[in-house]
Amino acid sequence: MLRTAIHWFRRDLRISDNPALTEAAACGRVLPIFIFDPAQEIGAAGRWWLHHSLTALNLQLGGALRLFIGDPQEILPALTQQHQIERIFWNRILEPQQIRSDAALKKQLQTAGVEVRSFNGAHLWEPWEALKLDGTPYRVFTPFYKTCLTLSPPHPPSPPPPHTEWAEGNFGGAPLEQLGLLPNVRWDKKLEPHWKHGESAALDQLNLFLKQGLHGYKTGRDFPARTNVSRLSPYLHWGEISPHQAWHAVGKSLEDANHFRRQLAWREFSYYLLYHFPDLHEQNFNRKFDRFAWDSNSELLLKWQRGQTGIPFVDAGMRELWQTGSMHNRVRMVTASFLTKNLLQHWHHGRDWFADSLVDADLANNCSGWQWVAGCGADAAPYFRIFNPVSQGKKFDPDGAYTRRFVPELADLPNKYLFNPWEAPDELLRQYEVILGKTYPRPIVDLKNSRQRALDTYRVL
Repeated sequence: MLRTAIHWFRRDLRISDNPALTEAAACGRVLPIFIFDPAQEIGAAGRWWLHHSLTALNLQLGGALRLFIGDPQEILPALTQQHQIERIFWNRILEPQQIRSDAALKKQLQTAGVEVRSFNGAHLWEPWEALKLDGTPYRVFTPFYKTCLTLSPPHPPSPPPPHTEWAEGNFGGAPLEQLGLLPNVRWDKKLEPHWKHGESAALDQLNLFLKQGLHGYKTGRDFPARTNVSRLSPYLHWGEISPHQAWHAVGKSLEDANHFRRQLAWREFSYYLLYHFPDLHEQNFNRKFDRFAWDSNSELLLKWQRGQTGIPFVDAGMRELWQTGSMHNRVRMVTASFLTKNLLQHWHHGRDWFADSLVDADLANNCSGWQWVAGCGADAAPYFRIFNPVSQGKKFDPDGAYTRRFVPELADLPNKYLFNPWEAPDELLRQYEVILGKTYPRPIVDLKNSRQRALDTYRVL
């Protein structure tokens, strides 16, 4: 008689290259479950993504996915007791709160006689594998990555478990709508044209990147109007594709492929830092910044959030975020620099806005990225670097295609003044029907003066 094992889906919403699911399937029938814990902080865009990804996963499983709402430390013991289930398998989430709760849950279940096994289904290397000779963690990316390359190479992705038998019966659960992941006011409708969800969509996106984006990736990835971006980050976050699948798909010999794998390693480094420094998402990595003189101005923050700063390249990025749930990586750095350095707003404000607005919102990448740009993070050298949004726009959006798409008020301006319309002659602005302060905002800060103010503030550290 086949026994039933639980596979607890979390951020591994796929059946390929899923070590916990493969192990569960080898034990007999599989009861696939997902638990939505309202106590977990998931941003609005992330909740929207999760709703559609669970829909896609349930279709993939033939309707076998059971959804539950509540605390896993209550739901899982009750399930095992009520249905005489002796085995539970899941893939690890390397975030501080998840690590603590998983350890407590594992101990609770094992005490009750349940076999519990967890697996690495989300990372190329375990964070405790790459350490310095003195046993301490790296704080700089390059030596971390070099050490990782000396470890066991990322394993080739595995296929779905063959002939999986999904458990049938009355195991309880809730309909997807009861999870309440979609907003009452359906602002999320604007995101739908830009994304598809589920494992098949993730693999389609990977294949599209291999065909249209990988060639020229090393340099092209910095230009937001080009196609040299993978757009895999939300699929990686929710585990609709594994990093091993992405790592091996790009091949080995091309310089572009090596550069893409290096970006996957930066994702690893963020989780590595969060694992070894579990207050990274809250505290300054460089504790000297605890005395940094951040400003507090809710009006400036709101204009930044709405893409109404009067700085076109910054506004283009913030509007892309609001309209699509994503933002090009180069522009993320520019918008983050503008907030933390030109406006001197605390990086926590940017972290929270991105966490709520990005479909790929990821605790480790979000906090490490914001700290890096703000200057207080790991490998943030030079910490006082300030991105100039005018020169960045001219360099990385030279024909203005990206900026014109998201800032249509300035679409007719010539390139010379597209990124700095406040310097354009009045007669030219009138010619193109641009009225600063009416049809498009005036800059909320002077870039030169705000840059100097930031540098002066850095000098006291």
